[in-house]
Amino acid sequence: MSAPPITLPAAVTTQSSATDADSADLAHFGYQPQLRRKLGRYASFAAGFSFVSILTTIFQFFGLGYSFGGAAFFWTWPVVFVGQLLVALNFAELAARYPISGCIYQWSRRLAGELVGWFAGWFMIIAQIVTAAAAAIALQVVLPSVWSGFQIIGTDPALTSTSGAANAVLLGSILLILTTIVNVVGIDVMSRINSIGVTCEIVGVIAVIGVFFGSADRGPGVVVQTNYAAPGPYWAAFLVSGLMAAYVMVGFDSAGELSEETKNPRAVAPRTIISALSASALGGGLMLIGALMAAPSLSDGRLASEGLAYVITSRLDSPFGTLLLCTVAVAIAVCTLAIQTAGSRLMFSMARDGKLPAAKYLAAVQPRFGTPAWPAVVIGVLGIGLLAINLGNAALFATLASVCITMLYLAYLLVTVPLLVRRLRGWPKQEPELSTDGTKLFALGALGIPINAIAVVWGIAMVVNLAWPRPEIYTPNGGSWWMLWAAPLFVLASLLSGVVVHGALRRRPLNAISLEGAQ
Repeated sequence: MSAPPITLPAAVTTQSSATDADSADLAHFGYQPQLRRKLGRYASFAAGFSFVSILTTIFQFFGLGYSFGGAAFFWTWPVVFVGQLLVALNFAELAARYPISGCIYQWSRRLAGELVGWFAGWFMIIAQIVTAAAAAIALQVVLPSVWSGFQIIGTDPALTSTSGAANAVLLGSILLILTTIVNVVGIDVMSRINSIGVTCEIVGVIAVIGVFFGSADRGPGVVVQTNYAAPGPYWAAFLVSGLMAAYVMVGFDSAGELSEETKNPRAVAPRTIISALSASALGGGLMLIGALMAAPSLSDGRLASEGLAYVITSRLDSPFGTLLLCTVAVAIAVCTLAIQTAGSRLMFSMARDGKLPAAKYLAAVQPRFGTPAWPAVVIGVLGIGLLAINLGNAALFATLASVCITMLYLAYLLVTVPLLVRRLRGWPKQEPELSTDGTKLFALGALGIPINAIAVVWGIAMVVNLAWPRPEIYTPNGGSWWMLWAAPLFVLASLLSGVVVHGALRRRPLNAISLEGAQ
């Protein structure tokens, strides 16, 4: 007697069909599914939100912004948000049309060809390595305030001091080792940790805002005060203070980087790109206003040197205040994890096309865990090496921040500029209009060209502002000329090294693992 046929529950059948549809969609671009498609809407949102990580970056850079622009530096926040939202809208439209891991590289090469796409990916990989290192050192802003025992090297915890910078390197290196292990173990573990961490961060942001507004000493009118700004014309100080907002509001494209691990990415990724940036902007703006209202003093110098940790510890000299700082430490950890995850997927995507040295290893997916393990290891090792090179540099955090966001904005420009050219030629005609579940794809329609054009102008202006050789950023305690010109020199070195690597790759025989995708 034969066994009766097995009938799957409707939910399982639907889930399997959806996964098959996503796999077939990926095959349209010339790639077979290798990564495990596990991420839903919240996990996709968490990837972008944790990369932006307002608790991490605002805690790290609030003091820098305030020390230059005074309380009125707050206005850099909405300005940068509007500019980055224009970029995010373009990215959302691209994410709906090209749901492939390594999105910056993939989008750029499909819009402008192999050479431009390769350099977009090259710049982005370097930027993400530097960003991971810069995020990891943010632990120094928080952990010594939680417990003095975390200040292992020296006694001065300030990031701008020699001992503080050295201790930041130590703490950051330990964190990068841990995030590398998590990234190797698998997307399931990474997603759970990231989602839990983001939930903790959201709760922490709400709690911090509540504490600040509940203990305010002054009204919201404080955001128009410029009396504690740096000497000189205020517009110059305002441009420098904008570094904080510019550093915070990047990485919202992470949902696109994880497209091949996201269910129905054509519909999910565009929404999470925009929602991650918007939620971060709202929460961050309220944190900034609240901190300025609740700070015990605007003139004693502690707000500039200690930032938000000073406001929290002064208002909550209690276990609850310590708990909030621990929440910030969690946010820093998941931020570093998210950056490394996004970077590893980009490296995997380029290596899969044979576009990186050691592509055979970088494109290999660990069979047990379903992850590109070697890219995560490479990013972790290079991030630690970058920190070690800067050991003892008191300008470490400002230098790394300026360099990494300059590279990020350049990579973004290598997407938005070709996209504008393609729009003028009729894009997105001939592209799909529906996702795998039949919903209409995100589209800017008639607003596409003006939004794209303004996004390009914005990106160019930000690159110039961020890379400008300002002594107060790159050599606050004096230093060599090359330190002052760190950002332009780093961009030039990245370009020249890219020329060498790309040339070497073109001269070798086509890698056997290269798929090259659909053009």
